[in-house]
Amino acid sequence: MWWTRKRSKSDADEAEADAEATAARAAAGVHVSQHRNAYILLGLAGGVVTAFGIAAIGGIFAPVFFALVLTICVHPLRIALEKRGVPRGLATGSVIAAVTLLLIAFGYAVLVAITQFAELLPQFKDQIIAWGQSAADWLSSIGINADELHDIASSFDPSSLIGFLGGLVGGLTGWVSILVIVFTMLLLMAMDAGFVPTLLQQLYPVRPIVAVSLVSYGSNVRRYMVVTTVLGLAQGFINWIALLIIGVPGAFIWGLLAFVCSFIPNIGYFIAIIPPIIFGGLVGGWPTVIAVIVVYGVINGVIQSVIQPRVVGKAVNLSQTITFFSVLFWAVVIGPIGAILAIPLTLLVRLLLVDTNPSMSWVRPMLGELDETKAIMAKFDADAKAARKARKAGQPAAAPNPEAAAG
Repeated sequence: MWWTRKRSKSDADEAEADAEATAARAAAGVHVSQHRNAYILLGLAGGVVTAFGIAAIGGIFAPVFFALVLTICVHPLRIALEKRGVPRGLATGSVIAAVTLLLIAFGYAVLVAITQFAELLPQFKDQIIAWGQSAADWLSSIGINADELHDIASSFDPSSLIGFLGGLVGGLTGWVSILVIVFTMLLLMAMDAGFVPTLLQQLYPVRPIVAVSLVSYGSNVRRYMVVTTVLGLAQGFINWIALLIIGVPGAFIWGLLAFVCSFIPNIGYFIAIIPPIIFGGLVGGWPTVIAVIVVYGVINGVIQSVIQPRVVGKAVNLSQTITFFSVLFWAVVIGPIGAILAIPLTLLVRLLLVDTNPSMSWVRPMLGELDETKAIMAKFDADAKAARKARKAGQPAAAPNPEAAAG
């Protein structure tokens, strides 16, 4: 029948179009599998299983990865010593000693902060209780039943926060077993790191992309962690001095907190500012609270929004959205230390899935490599600005270029 012949012709046309499209993709070097959707679902399922697996072994995964990051950060020290003729074994010992001294110094600072915090809380017990009751009264005035808040405020004991803080710090720095894992892995990785340059030279002729990606990963992690540490120390020290001048109790504690939170992108600032606001409000009221907000805002804005991006450069080519999500994701998977190590962990995932896979290069702009995207946007903005000027001058706007738009 005629409709049968018409449908057959249509099917033939569609088959011919599909063949032409397939040939065009093949000529361009693009291969699209017929089972693409199934592969995507399998990949997502594998990611979920991997995340649950890492969470299950988070107690050992976190300290091992932390030791790896420390080894990467101090690797240039080994290279510098070996270039000066220092024996490899002595260079390894120097690297381990340097990291150990840094960890001991940080642990001592944490112990001092906990001691000061334990002495600080009882001094403000009455003010905290009064503040809690005032908040409950305000909630009652706007129609919210705050009887339970009254009971909590009246029975609040600041000394209970000391145990909570100790548990939190213990979770971050690890128990004795975690410390043993960190130092053992640090020792072993420091010894194995002496073979890394030669191993990369052996790998390059066989897998050049993998070798280059591994070197780039180490360089990026080292730059990010070292720069964040230095700027975090500066940020914490300036906050400490500023809080001393303002008169906020426990200035050293909040300066140390600002240093630790500087490793948590996007969220760390809001975590670090809450305690000094509370204690500043207890001793100085709203003027002190406003002063703390202004000081922290200026210091954070200058260091993290102006200085750090310029120094870090392209070491962390991750969008703000992915950075924020990575903090939440890794904190859920391996605990609070996951928020601190979120950037190195996310860069590791990118190394495994994107950087070492040439066929995934198209994903890079979506992850945060926006140099080409910014150039295209700048051109579009310039064309739009020229078109607006032409319309204001009464001149006909230039016709768009279909080939440029398609490109």
